[in-house]
Amino acid sequence: MKVEGGCHCGKIAYEAEVDPEAARICHCTDCQTLTGSAFRVNVAAPADKFRLTRGTPKIYIKTADSGAKRAHAFCADCGGPVYAAAPENTTSYSLRVGALKQRALIGKPKQQIFCASALPWSMNIEAVTKSERG
Repeated sequence: MKVEGGCHCGKIAYEAEVDPEAARICHCTDCQTLTGSAFRVNVAAPADKFRLTRGTPKIYIKTADSGAKRAHAFCADCGGPVYAAAPENTTSYSLRVGALKQRALIGKPKQQIFCASALPWSMNIEAVTKSERG
């Protein structure tokens, strides 16, 4: 499926092809901190199916506890996260589902990772009160 995405202010834009059924949730503490939220939802795009169409993101290299490095791309103006990828020899881009124009067409995530660091309440929010607007 072809998708378009970018940062909140619009200075960074991209297009890519993804499998809409391949979204996953990451509960690692790095994703919690980098999003300012309980988890991050990602979908992978092969490197040869990803293309920046506007702007140049700022890159932050994060080193995991394992020593693995990850390049996190974001807008230097609005701070909107765009993707993460290996800093060298990139084979795929981990796109932030919330940054996709077609986010409503991405299927329900089928995998959750780093669940040991998940906030206990984040694993089941079905009973949380819902409202259509704030």
